[in-house]
Amino acid sequence: MPINRLIAPLTAATVAVLMFGQAAYADLLIEIDKSTQRMTVTVNGKQLYDWPVTTGARGYDTPSGTFKPFRMEIDHYSEEWDNAPMPYSIFFTQTGNAIHGTYEQRNLGRAVSHGCVRLSVKNAAMLWALVKQEKMATTKVVLSGAIPDATPPMVARSQPIPLAPDARLYRAPPPQYQRVHDDRPPLLTPFFLFGR
Repeated sequence: MPINRLIAPLTAATVAVLMFGQAAYADLLIEIDKSTQRMTVTVNGKQLYDWPVTTGARGYDTPSGTFKPFRMEIDHYSEEWDNAPMPYSIFFTQTGNAIHGTYEQRNLGRAVSHGCVRLSVKNAAMLWALVKQEKMATTKVVLSGAIPDATPPMVARSQPIPLAPDARLYRAPPPQYQRVHDDRPPLLTPFFLFGR
């Protein structure tokens, strides 16, 4: 059998295997409107979700523009902001801005964050899974609008709050962020550390 007769069928078979062997990834668009504090998620032009979010407050405005996510962490804690939990983080700027879940759902719909885009933990988990499935390379994050009625940023005091003259102890206010729950298993302590 001449080789020329084999080349065309082998070429067609190779092209078919390569085309069907590659996973097809859709275009994923995450649009955040700071004016309305809403996020819409669209895949291949079809809107899947419309969620309330929290963006940066005055002085901590979330940057506007078009970004590509470059890092994803399922269980991240902020080193800059009191070890605040940032579940299902999708980082989109090199300065640390991310889309992530929040346990402070009462603030959704208001611009009160330090620059991140917060959404409910349930919605953040769904978005994280979608970005992982569709791949960061095909995902675009677009931020537009201006922050309406932004809550003024918190200002740290340089001295303790003065108390009444009869107060004996100064008690610091509780931290701004507290873990609501921790699903991690407890650390095991080796038996030899316990005395008899």
